[in-house]
Amino acid sequence: MLQILLHFLSVDLLLLNGVNCMYKNKKIVAIIPARKGSKGIPDKNITLLNGIPLVEHTIKQAKNVEIVDKIIVSTDSDEVSAIAKIYDIEVKGLRPNELANDTAILYDVLRYEIKNYDLISNGFEVLVLLQPTSPLRRSYMIENAIINFIDENQESAVSVSEVEEHPIFMRTIDKKNKLLKILDIDSTVRRQELPKYYRVNGMIYINKINDIEDKYISLNDNMNPIIIPKEYAVDIDSYDDLKIAQEAFNKLFNV
Repeated sequence: MLQILLHFLSVDLLLLNGVNCMYKNKKIVAIIPARKGSKGIPDKNITLLNGIPLVEHTIKQAKNVEIVDKIIVSTDSDEVSAIAKIYDIEVKGLRPNELANDTAILYDVLRYEIKNYDLISNGFEVLVLLQPTSPLRRSYMIENAIINFIDENQESAVSVSEVEEHPIFMRTIDKKNKLLKILDIDSTVRRQELPKYYRVNGMIYINKINDIEDKYISLNDNMNPIIIPKEYAVDIDSYDDLKIAQEAFNKLFNV
């Protein structure tokens, strides 16, 4: 905790003076969900990566996207709330307990914050979800994804990265101890001829707010791809992931 408080003293004040503006008359909100609990890493969202809490990495990325008109940090943590307020982000009350436990569904959290901040009545149309567990994303990735979403009138979008282990070679084992293909494709093919496959990496989700309000949405099944290079696509859920993320951070940003 002392490290976090000391870090507040060195916050880049330029971020506090950023001026946001709508893109093509669309009001855009970024929501950063950062609950207190976590099984893999206690207080994961305030765990330090390169000396900075995970949630702060994502806040800084969102602050640097000028076309984002509002940032909401959704949390049940006083520590996370304090970090958000350092960056002049309003936290309109802590998230209720039923939306902050291990069984809480992210979709329900979004619906709660849409109502909590009266986003629809205040004219917001586009919602960007940014999870703190993906701290290697860059602001330009978020901005490009939003611009593409609006310019192409996309229904929904989710960030993906190309898989390293190709699913054409993956098998399940049935009750008779026989191997079954996951894909109904002939695997006798040269690697350079393999079709590309992608996995959802959890870095960026973009949806229309009215769609989230009106119907249940499986965010991982969003329709349009936001392709992110796989070296940035580290999702932190354990101490091993945190170590991998620090190594990737050092390599990517020459630390």
